[in-house]
Amino acid sequence: MIDQELLDELWDFDEPAVTEARLHVELEQGGPYDEIERSELKTQLARAIGLQERYDDAAEMLIEVEAAEAPVVIARVLLESGRILNSAGKPTDAAPLFLRAAEIAGENGLVFLQVDALHMLAIAAPSNADHWTGQAVAIAAASPDRRTQRWLVSLHNNLGWNHFDAGEFEAAMAEFVEAARWADLVGTEQQRTWAAEAIAECSTATQSDEL
Repeated sequence: MIDQELLDELWDFDEPAVTEARLHVELEQGGPYDEIERSELKTQLARAIGLQERYDDAAEMLIEVEAAEAPVVIARVLLESGRILNSAGKPTDAAPLFLRAAEIAGENGLVFLQVDALHMLAIAAPSNADHWTGQAVAIAAASPDRRTQRWLVSLHNNLGWNHFDAGEFEAAMAEFVEAARWADLVGTEQQRTWAAEAIAECSTATQSDEL
C-alpha cells in the first residue's frame, strides 16, 4: 500500500497540473511498486486530472485502474470517482460513492481513507454534515497515527464554519480552538495559520454580535 507521506510529497493542491506531472514521473521512474501501489498512484493521477476540470479523462482513468479486487484500490476508486462528480456539480450522485468508500475502508482497517471519505460525504451531503464530520472526528481521534490525526484540524475547522455560518459563534469558537490545538500538535504551518485566522475572524464576529 502506498505511504501517505509519499502522496503528501507528490501533491500540490494549488497546482494540480504540477501534481499530474509528478505522478506521471513517479509511475514511470519511481518505485519499485507492486500492482496495487501502481493502481493507487493512478487514482491520484485521476484526482489531479479531475481538479483541472478534465472530468471525462479522470473518470476514464479510474475505470481502467487495475488491481480492482484490492480493498484499498476499491476504496480509492470510489473516493476519487465521488470527488470527480462532486467537483462537476453533482454532489447527490457523489454522496453514495463516498459512503461506500467509507464503509469499505472501515471494514478493512484503512482508517485514513475512511476519514477522508466521511469528510467528503459531509461536503456532498451538507444537511447531515455534522453527523458525518462527527463520525470522522471520533475515528481520527482514536487513531495512533499522527498523519491520520492531522485530519482533526480540517474536521474541527469545518464544524466551526458550520456553526459560524449559523450564527452560533460560541460553538464555532470552541471548534476553531480545537482545530488550532490539533494544528499545533500534528498540523502543518499552513494549517496553523488558517486556524489562527479562523479564531481571529470568529472573535471579531462575536464582538460585533455583542454590540
